[in-house]
Amino acid sequence: MSRNNKSPNHNDHIPDRFDGKQQSDDLRMIEDEEKKEHVEDQHNMTHTASSTAFEDDGRHEAGKRDVELYIRTYNTLLRSSGEISLKALVQTHYNIDSSLHPEARSPYPDMSAFIYSVLRLPSSIIHCNLVLLGQSEEVFQQRGFHVDGWEAVTASARRRKWFYDGKETLAVYVASVSDTDDIVPVLVAFQIEWNKMYYLLNADPTTMQLLETRMDRTSPVFTEITKVLRERLHIHPSDWRRLELIWGDQLWENLRMIGRQRKSFLLRMLGGSHVGYVRATRQWWTPVEQLLDHLGLGERPVYFVSSNTHSLLNLMSGSLLNREDQLTKFALSGQNPYLADECRKLQQGIVPGNWQNFLYFAAREWMSTSEGREFARVRASEEQERGIWHVGARHGLEIDAQVFELAKLHPMEIDPRCRMPGMDKLAESSAIVLNIDYPLGMAAYRMLREIMENLTHIRGIYVLGKAATLNGSIGDVMISNVVLDEHSQNTYWLDNCFIAQDVQPYLIYGSVLDNQKAVSAKGTYLQNRQYLDFYYQANYTVVEMESGPYLNAVYEDQYLMRYPMGENINFARMPYDLGILHYASDTPYTRGKNLGAGSLSYFGMDSTYASAVAILRRIFEHEIRAVKVQKEREAVVEEDQRTETKVS
Repeated sequence: MSRNNKSPNHNDHIPDRFDGKQQSDDLRMIEDEEKKEHVEDQHNMTHTASSTAFEDDGRHEAGKRDVELYIRTYNTLLRSSGEISLKALVQTHYNIDSSLHPEARSPYPDMSAFIYSVLRLPSSIIHCNLVLLGQSEEVFQQRGFHVDGWEAVTASARRRKWFYDGKETLAVYVASVSDTDDIVPVLVAFQIEWNKMYYLLNADPTTMQLLETRMDRTSPVFTEITKVLRERLHIHPSDWRRLELIWGDQLWENLRMIGRQRKSFLLRMLGGSHVGYVRATRQWWTPVEQLLDHLGLGERPVYFVSSNTHSLLNLMSGSLLNREDQLTKFALSGQNPYLADECRKLQQGIVPGNWQNFLYFAAREWMSTSEGREFARVRASEEQERGIWHVGARHGLEIDAQVFELAKLHPMEIDPRCRMPGMDKLAESSAIVLNIDYPLGMAAYRMLREIMENLTHIRGIYVLGKAATLNGSIGDVMISNVVLDEHSQNTYWLDNCFIAQDVQPYLIYGSVLDNQKAVSAKGTYLQNRQYLDFYYQANYTVVEMESGPYLNAVYEDQYLMRYPMGENINFARMPYDLGILHYASDTPYTRGKNLGAGSLSYFGMDSTYASAVAILRRIFEHEIRAVKVQKEREAVVEEDQRTETKVS
């Protein structure tokens, strides 16, 4: 239900946001504060439609042109050699009516947008006012910022290199234009929502006094004060619980920080260039290439996979499955009540689920135990004995890589779902699997292009990633045979090597939707209702960020020219296997069901591992067949040689 249709008497006792007097008083308060501050980001009092429900026929006025204007605005501002204020972007951010930020103009917090942003920024963002963007360590040093001596910090929901100077400055590596398209809207949304809470915290002098109160958190008085604070901030109980989960003991201190001053970020791009992105990608590739050369694998046939760094590793190594008893004992120990309960239900057949997936999930917490730490100490050597090598990200691109030598795997230790007849043939394989932690947007193009320049014997390209679904549910798996790339405006028509039957046997909770059409968007915030409607009316049901850039790189591997702009391209016949799978992580047509509204948790592993199993089975089938063909050819050659010897 959209918030402007809420009854004033809903259960959490929060005053209705659009109740006449309440709204009028709050808006007047905000306007007075903004006049005092002489700011340029005054809230437009014409509210956008709050509901994003699919059945709602209302449309936002904002469309694709507003998104393009937003992108053009911050890109031109970032050309400046100095610092720019994000205040200049607030109005254009309002104007796009982002589907992830539908209540940007509301005087009350849009908690889904705020939490989405918090998860994609380091916790030190609370203390920062200046954000520096650069393509490499050299760029920062040339400008006098020695980030190598700063504290390395991370964001829980976005892989990216951040550095904090311990005061008010954050530095971040950008690997492509997609990083800019991601970082800028996230910062703007964070600033907008911060300032809403700042106004609300200062609307009543007693609110900040309550935040300064020190008392036992188990006290009933503390519970009552928490309720008052939550209601004054107009935060729903479930959103408050999510903030408590994310910020933990720092929740009250962070709210005090918000109440003490408005947030006004300054942003500076340090010498961004096309060549800089190419150089950063090459620096990322160098240690991978050195490993391949050291192992003598540089000329081997390659199956390229873009997924994550846990799925293929767990499926192929057997490291965790070999410790099934330890993991089961830990799960049943009760240290985590959820794990214990789920373990019993699975063992008794009360709930559906995959036992191997559960073990992989339980291993995350088990790794923090003494047994888990001992395992971590020997894990690398165990996996190297099985031909599994890890290359951690060392430069601007926060993308780890893994190399798997198929001939050295132990077939009986591989996940049972991936085993098949002929596995013994893999011992005669010369092929390797190169897996990278899937990159964001245009970084995918640069990374695959770099790989293809250096590895010439590609046998398969497989992409597994997250996406929004416009017609499915969270946890579904989508298989597309058409991809529209927003960066190049190219439409690619594929012969996707995967169909629903390849994934469905291994998926328990969701559905598999094949024959879909995907659009590779420029950014998650850079979408609105009219934008989504435009593509949905053309039967595009999958919104993601990597497939189009990857296919642009594939184009350059097949044709004489750089990828074109605005063309229809037929990839029906390729010299190597090409497969693309996405699992649904959010449903933007459903209110609250976006990436900020929650995490996939254990159930998210269902679609992730079902897709990874399908990819690995495809690789094994392809390689077993290749080994058999090679052996047959060798047998024919040997027979011909014997015949020639007899004749001579």
